[in-house]
Amino acid sequence: MATANGSMLTSAPPNRASPVPNQANLPNGKPAAPLVQTSNMMPNGGSQPIPQTVTSKDPKAAAQAATDMKNIVRRKLTGYVGFANLPNQWHRKSVRKGFNFNVMVVGESGLGKSTLVNTLFNTSLYPPKERKQPSLDFAPKTVSIQSIAADIEENGVRLRLTVVDTPGFGDFVNNDDSWRPIVDNIEQRFDAYLDAENKVNRMNIVDNRVHACVYFIQPTGHSLKPLDVEVMRRLHTKVNLIPVIAKADTLTDDEIAAFKQRILTDIQYHNIHIFEAPRYELDDEETIAENNEILSKVPFAVVGANTEVPTPEGRKVRGRRYPWGVIEVDNEEHCDFVKLRQMLIRTHMEELKEHTNNFLYENYRSDKLAQMGVAQDPSVFKEVNPAVKQEEERSLHEQKLAKMELEMKMVFQQKVQEKESKLKQSEEELYARHREMKEQLDKQRVELEEKKSRIESGRPVDEKSRKKGGFSLRG
Repeated sequence: MATANGSMLTSAPPNRASPVPNQANLPNGKPAAPLVQTSNMMPNGGSQPIPQTVTSKDPKAAAQAATDMKNIVRRKLTGYVGFANLPNQWHRKSVRKGFNFNVMVVGESGLGKSTLVNTLFNTSLYPPKERKQPSLDFAPKTVSIQSIAADIEENGVRLRLTVVDTPGFGDFVNNDDSWRPIVDNIEQRFDAYLDAENKVNRMNIVDNRVHACVYFIQPTGHSLKPLDVEVMRRLHTKVNLIPVIAKADTLTDDEIAAFKQRILTDIQYHNIHIFEAPRYELDDEETIAENNEILSKVPFAVVGANTEVPTPEGRKVRGRRYPWGVIEVDNEEHCDFVKLRQMLIRTHMEELKEHTNNFLYENYRSDKLAQMGVAQDPSVFKEVNPAVKQEEERSLHEQKLAKMELEMKMVFQQKVQEKESKLKQSEEELYARHREMKEQLDKQRVELEEKKSRIESGRPVDEKSRKKGGFSLRG
């Protein structure tokens, strides 16, 4: 059946066809293009709705009509199709490709960074340190950056782990610029990834960006030091910041709770953003409770230990033995090491990488390209108006001509100034020469007048002739 505007509607059995949308429901209140709308009722007259479809030759009209649909129905399939196997396909692909994770540890010397990293991944990434003689154990002059890479495999899953260490941080008398090498290293990794993205072949891009930064806080029990605040302010916009209280076994439970509260107060006061576990709409109650429990432990009070010690009950545990008892690393009642490992590795490693790529790196990339003069239109499918485009090109051309004219005026003024300086110098030389010649002429005129007066008076012209004439008269 043809309507007044020429659009066609598919015929349907009586009493089962859905009403044709009026012009008020169409985009802009005008019939744009022929639309075909199917019934939202079962063909057999049943009341079970089916998904509504709209087709059109005009993609914009079809998209708008699909957006305006209110009766979107979600149905379960009556038979097996197969796309429910997509997570398994993604799992096989990920296991075959492997994973990579780059973590940076920042903190003063002696806070147990190497021990904690070895404890986290249950491997000896850092070899035992050799004790040097006091005369050979000099402090470094600057903060150095060291990277340790290792391939770890667990239950058939390969992980390319890179630990970026910062030896020398906080070990100087003046630590004003101790954060600069760390920030420069993070930005250099961003620049390397950006250069790899801009190359022709982007098949094998190695992701060396720092996905997480574990910042070690000295267990003073008071508050954050000015150095900690400054470094965290410099780092929180470039990397996922995870603060931890090192060597928490030196504090009591009450001291740890009070210290955590002071640290969180300082972080909030200085507007420092630390990494928080993302919340999704489809998370179940167990996942939400687990994320809330992890968030409640920040900053994590951790203890690192690589050796196993026996407990009074006869168990072998990773921990530290003291005269008053044993600190178990893997016991949540003793420290927050389990929650830290859970966030970094077991539950939120992919979220850390995703936040680094989609937020931190994108912000840095946008700022970098903007500084280079690269502008990007936020709308992808923007319609170009030839008149507006021509006006923009004309405006740019006029700006370019104005700039060239200004540069030519500056060059002309510079040339004029140089010429004026040369003419002024030549004028001064001419004046000096004229003055010298005038003095010589005045001197000659005085001499000639003196000679004239002597001739008129009958005296000798000069002294030599007078003396010679005198001698001749006496002879």
